[in-house]
Amino acid sequence: MLVTTKAIVISTIKYGDAGVIVKCFTASDGIKSYLLRGILKSKKGKLKIAYFQPLMQLEIVANHKNKGSLEYIKDVKSVYPYTSIYTNIYKSAIVLFLSEILNYSIQEEEKNDGLFKFIENALQWLDIHDEIANFHLLFLVQLTKYFGFYPETENIHKNYFDLLEGQFFDEITLNECVTGETLTSFKQLLGTKFDAQQTIMLSSHRRNEILAIFIQYFKLHLQGFRQPKSMEVLHEVFK
Repeated sequence: MLVTTKAIVISTIKYGDAGVIVKCFTASDGIKSYLLRGILKSKKGKLKIAYFQPLMQLEIVANHKNKGSLEYIKDVKSVYPYTSIYTNIYKSAIVLFLSEILNYSIQEEEKNDGLFKFIENALQWLDIHDEIANFHLLFLVQLTKYFGFYPETENIHKNYFDLLEGQFFDEITLNECVTGETLTSFKQLLGTKFDAQQTIMLSSHRRNEILAIFIQYFKLHLQGFRQPKSMEVLHEVFK
C-alpha cells in the first residue's frame, strides 16, 4: 500500500557498500524501517542521505506492505528545515542523545498521534530557542506521559521518590529512591514547560545527576531500554 505520511528519522545504519536502513517514527504507522539501496553513491536520485539525519522531519511516500519486513521509500521531502539544530553544537548533542532515547523507547508499529505531535513540536521549539540547557531533561519528563509512567504528583511534597513505583513516599523504601537536594531539583522539572526552563537553575553536576536518574527510571519501566552512548557527548558539551 502506497502511503504519504510525515516521518521523523530515528536512526540510520549502513547496509552493504552503498545502502542504509532508516528507522522512522511515522505519523501513519508508528515505527517503520526502510531499506534505501545505493543511496550513499546516488547523485541523481530523489533520495539523498542528507534527508536522513537524526530527528529530521520529513514527508515520505512509502510502500508499506506491513509484513514485518523492511519497507521502501519512493519519494521524500523536508517538511520543517531546521535553522540551527545541525549547526549548533549544543543542539546537535541534544538531538543525537534524544534520537538514541527514542530508538530504545518506541517499538510499536502503530499510530500514536499524541506522541508524534509532541516530538514534532518539541524539536521545532528546540530549533528556534537558545535557552536549552535543561531541554533534554524536560523532554524526558514529558516523554514518560506517553509511555504511561509519568511520576505520580499527588504526594509530591513527600521526601522520597521511589523509581520503581514512580511515586513519592514519606519514608525510604526498599527500592532505589531519590532524596535530598537532588529530589528538590527533580520536583522542579515536573510540570515545567519548555518556555519556563530558564527558571530551573542547575549546575552541570546536578544536571548530569538528574539525567542519570531519568535513564535509570526509563530502564526500570521500559523493557530493553539501554543507556545512550551519546550521554558522554552531552556531558562534555554541557559541562
